[in-house]
Amino acid sequence: MTSPSAAPALAQAARRVYVEALVKGSAAVPAALVEALQQRLLKPAEPLKIRAWRDTLAALQQHGATWQMGVITRLRRLSKSQDPLGPPTAGRPAKPLSLVEDDTIEREILASRLALSIQGDAQWQLTDMRTRMQVLEGHPDLDPEDKLHPAVMARLWVDAWREADLGHVDWQQLQDVLHHEFGHWMGSAYHLTNRWLLEQGVLPDVDLRPFIVRSVGINTGVQLGGSFLESTNRRTPEFESGGAAQLSASRPGSGPGKLHASASTPQRAAGAGSPQSQQAFQVLEQLHEVLQRQMPSLAQVMAQPVPAGGPEVTPPPTAASLTPRLQAVIQRAQGALQRPPSAEGSGTAVLEEMRARSQAFKQVLKQAAGTPEERATIEIVAMMFQSILQDDRLPATVRVWFARLQMPVLRVAVAEPDFFAANDHPARLLIDRMGACVLGFDSADAVGDVLEREIKRVVQVVEAYPDTGRRVFQTVLTEFEQFLSNFFEKENPLSRKGVSLAQQVEQRETLAIQYTIELRKMLADMPVDESLRDFLFQVWADVLAVTAVREGSQAEVTRLMKRAAADLIWSAGAKGSPEERAEVIRRLPVLLKTLRDGMSHAGIAPKKQDEHIRRLNNTLAAAFTAKAAPIPRERLEELMDRLQTLESMLPGLSDIDLDEGLLRDISGHETEGLEVVGEGGSPPSPAMLAWARELPVGSWYRLQFRGRSETVQLAWAGARHQLLLFVSPQGRAVLFPLQRLAAFLQASLMQPAQDESVTVKATRDALARLESDPEQLLR
Repeated sequence: MTSPSAAPALAQAARRVYVEALVKGSAAVPAALVEALQQRLLKPAEPLKIRAWRDTLAALQQHGATWQMGVITRLRRLSKSQDPLGPPTAGRPAKPLSLVEDDTIEREILASRLALSIQGDAQWQLTDMRTRMQVLEGHPDLDPEDKLHPAVMARLWVDAWREADLGHVDWQQLQDVLHHEFGHWMGSAYHLTNRWLLEQGVLPDVDLRPFIVRSVGINTGVQLGGSFLESTNRRTPEFESGGAAQLSASRPGSGPGKLHASASTPQRAAGAGSPQSQQAFQVLEQLHEVLQRQMPSLAQVMAQPVPAGGPEVTPPPTAASLTPRLQAVIQRAQGALQRPPSAEGSGTAVLEEMRARSQAFKQVLKQAAGTPEERATIEIVAMMFQSILQDDRLPATVRVWFARLQMPVLRVAVAEPDFFAANDHPARLLIDRMGACVLGFDSADAVGDVLEREIKRVVQVVEAYPDTGRRVFQTVLTEFEQFLSNFFEKENPLSRKGVSLAQQVEQRETLAIQYTIELRKMLADMPVDESLRDFLFQVWADVLAVTAVREGSQAEVTRLMKRAAADLIWSAGAKGSPEERAEVIRRLPVLLKTLRDGMSHAGIAPKKQDEHIRRLNNTLAAAFTAKAAPIPRERLEELMDRLQTLESMLPGLSDIDLDEGLLRDISGHETEGLEVVGEGGSPPSPAMLAWARELPVGSWYRLQFRGRSETVQLAWAGARHQLLLFVSPQGRAVLFPLQRLAAFLQASLMQPAQDESVTVKATRDALARLESDPEQLLR
C-alpha cells in the first residue's frame, strides 16, 4: 500500500514515465504514415486521388521529421511543467469572452476527432491509469489540461503538424491512418505507465470501469474495488435531505396535462402529415394516456409546450434535472455498455450479452433514482432499447451500436420528458434516420462498411458529449444527413451514376424554368405572336438551358442561341418596307439552320422539329403581310442586350412559385442508367404532396413500376424536393418528379418498406408491456 506522503511524488514520476513512453513511441509514427501512403499508391485508383497521395507523400517525406521533432519538443516541455496539485477546477479564473478564429475552430475539430480514436483496449488502459492517479492525488478527476488526457495530446499532434508546414489537405488524406497510429501511440504509453504503477504497488486491482467522478449523491465512503451495487445503493444525508426535495419542487403542482403539439411539428395534429406521422402521434398519445393513469406528474411535465425556436432552445424549466447520484450511475452504466463484449462468434451472442447488461443496470439505475418520475423514465427507456435490441429488421452489428445510445437517451429523457411526447425530438429522429437506412436488408452483409462506420462515429460523438442534451443529437443528426448525401453521390457505386445523371437533369430543368420566367418578363409588354411565345417558352428556353449546361453560359454557341431568339422576335414583327422584307429573306436560312441545330442539341426529334419550323413559318408569313404588330428598333436593341446578360438576372429557385405552367415533362431525359417516371397514378392530393416532400434520403420503399415490384432506396432529393431519385440494390435508378411521386404514393404504387419507425415500434412494444403490468413503472 502506498503511503500518503509518497503518493504525490509517485504521481509526478508516473507522468514522466508516460511522457518518455510517448517520446519513444513517436519515432515509429512518420514511417508508418509513409508506408501507408506507399501501399495506397500500389493499388489502382482515380488519377486525382493518386496525385493527391503523391503530393502528401512528398510533403511527409520532406516535413515528417520536422513534425516528429515538434511533437518531441512539446512533450519535453510538458515533462518539465508541473501539473496542478489542487482540484481541477478549484480557484481557476474564468476566461474572458472573445471571438474565436476559424483556424482555432478547425484545430479543435481535428484534435477532438483525433482524441475520439482512443477506443478498445487503449480506452480501458486510460480508465485504469485515471483511477490510479486519482488514488495517488486524491482529486475527483484529472484536470482538463492534464497531459494524460487524449485531447491534450491530440492538440499537440495537430499543432506540431501545422508548424511543420503540413497542410489540412495532407491531414485529410491521412486521417484514418493518423487516427489509428494515435490510438496505438497513446495506448502503448498508457499500458507502460499502468505497468510501472503496478510495480510500485498502486491499486493492483481496478474494478470500476470507467472511473466515476464522485459527487454529492454518491457514498464516497465505500472502498474502491467494492461491488457496484454497494457503492450506488446508499444515499448520503445531503441527498436524502435536499436532492429529492429539490427535484420534486421542480415538478408542476397539479392538474392533468395533455399531449402537446408544438408549432414546429404540424404533423402531430390528427389527420395531417404522412401515415407514419399519424401512426407515431397515436402511439405517443397512448403512452401519454398510460402515464396519466399511472404517473400523472410525469404526464403533466410531458404536456408542457416546447419553446419556439427549434432544437437549440433550452428545455422548459419544468423538465427534470439529473441528480448527481443518477448522473454517476448513468456514467458507470455507459462505461459497461462501451466495454467490448466477452462473447465471441455471431452477432446474436453479442446482442444477448448487451441485453443482459442493459437489464442488469436498469435495476441499479432505478435504485439510484431520486423520484418516481425518474424511475418511470428509466423503465420506459429500458423497455424501448430492449425492443430495439430484439428488432430483427436491424442488422445485429448495428443493434450493438444502438445499444450504446441507451444511456445518452436516458439522460435526455430524464432532463427533457418531451422525448416521450414529441416525435420530432432529435434523439428519436437520429435513431429513426439511422435505422431507416439499414432496415429491410436480408443479411448483415448488405450493410456497407462505410455506413456502419458512420453509425459508429455518430454513437461515439454522442457518448463524448454527455452533458449537452438534445444539442448533440441535433448536431450529429445534421452531420449524418450530410454524410448520406455525400455517400450516395460519391461513395456508393450503386447510386453514384444515377445521382450524377439526376443532378444534370435538375440543372437543365432549373435553368429552363429560370429562362422561361425571364423570357416571360422580357416579352410581357411586347407585341409578339402567341405561337412564337409558346415556342420561346416551351422549346427555346430548354435549348438555352442545354447549351448553357454543356458549353457554359458565356460560350460562343450559347451567345449564338441567344442571338437567334432576338432575330426570331425581330423577324416576326411587321415588315412594311421592301428593304425589311429583303433583310428577313436574307437572314432566314441561317436563322432556320441555327434553330434546327439548337433543337437537335436539346435532343428534340426531327419530326418534332419539323412541326415547330412549320408553325414559325406561318408566323413569319404573317409578318410579311404586315398583319403582325411592328416592334420598335430601340425595344429590339434593349431585348438583345438583356438576352446577352440573361444569366445575371435569373431568379433563384427559392424565389420561384412553381405553378403548373412551369412544371415540365422530364420523360425525355431517360437515358441508359436512368429511368424517368412520366406517367402513372391520379392527380395527388395536397396531403400526398406534403408526404412526398417529407421523404428522407436513405429510407427504403417498395416500388411497382413497369411490371416490376422491387425494393428501392431514396438516394437523392433535388432542390425543394422537385426531383427525387430512387436506386435498387441492383443499381437500377428511377427518377421521379414530385407530382408523380405523390401520385404513386396515393395509388400505393410506392409504399414504405417499414410500417413504422424504429422508435415508434419500440414505444409500441413498451406500451404492450406496460398495459400487461402497469406496476413496472412504480417498482
